[in-house]
Amino acid sequence: MAPPLPSQVDVSWLHQHLDDADLVVVDATNHLPVSTDGPYVPESGAETYRPEHIPGALFADLLGDFADPDSPEPWTAPDHERFAAAAGALGIGDGATVVVYDQHDGFWATRFWWHLRYEGFENVTVLDGGLPAWKAAGYEVTDVLPEPTPRTFTGTRRPELFRSTQDIADALDDEQTVLVNVLDGPTYRGEVDTYARRGHIPGSINLPVFSLRDPETGTLRPTEDLRREFEAAGLLDDDRTVVTYCGGGIAATGVAHALALVGREDVAVYDGSMTAWAGRPELPLVTGDSPR
Repeated sequence: MAPPLPSQVDVSWLHQHLDDADLVVVDATNHLPVSTDGPYVPESGAETYRPEHIPGALFADLLGDFADPDSPEPWTAPDHERFAAAAGALGIGDGATVVVYDQHDGFWATRFWWHLRYEGFENVTVLDGGLPAWKAAGYEVTDVLPEPTPRTFTGTRRPELFRSTQDIADALDDEQTVLVNVLDGPTYRGEVDTYARRGHIPGSINLPVFSLRDPETGTLRPTEDLRREFEAAGLLDDDRTVVTYCGGGIAATGVAHALALVGREDVAVYDGSMTAWAGRPELPLVTGDSPR
């Protein structure tokens, strides 16, 4: 029996396994040009995928096929049936091994990694450093568009990995829940106008997701470094529930993924995050520094 697939692989591993039977490589890129003080406007990564991608890689449209078309927020998780149909069409399903990457910061890849696990598919891993690391290693890219081999997706949804706005509101006074805001410090503290209102959800701590990566290579810092940082933040206490959030449920999955690498695989993600929370004026926000 093959060993369990780790939550992350490097580009050397993928290069060695690129021709494996049942391997499905997925580019999950979106683009999110964010001004220093204003709203974001998401863009699909399809146009940049087509001329340059890892050989054999398929494109997952996180803004389209894998999102709820009726939600006011982008990237909202759709119902299980819509997700299963879109995944199966890409060849993701029974017997497949999935490697996800993106074209820049890695959080689109971790979003799809989280979403697959949420829908009950575990044989998925993230390519550390994504396309930039692949190219830096001198490996080939292509503009040839592959044809997927459809499969049947039969995963069972894992609701414990998901939080709605109502779930977060209900748990505001729950001392056993650690709510982690993964945005940059100025946004967390309420110094910029990226969202409808400034600030962070009361009681949430700040752990900026970009601090977990090497700024030069884009790859994650060594696992033991991550472990020490998570221990210091109180995120490895098995008696407490950890929920991450960000602006729209994307970067939050980067911290959830990094926690999985050190053994904390039960982290939930607040799907609507600040976009949903700040858009409801009756919900509380606070400004200032992290409480711990």
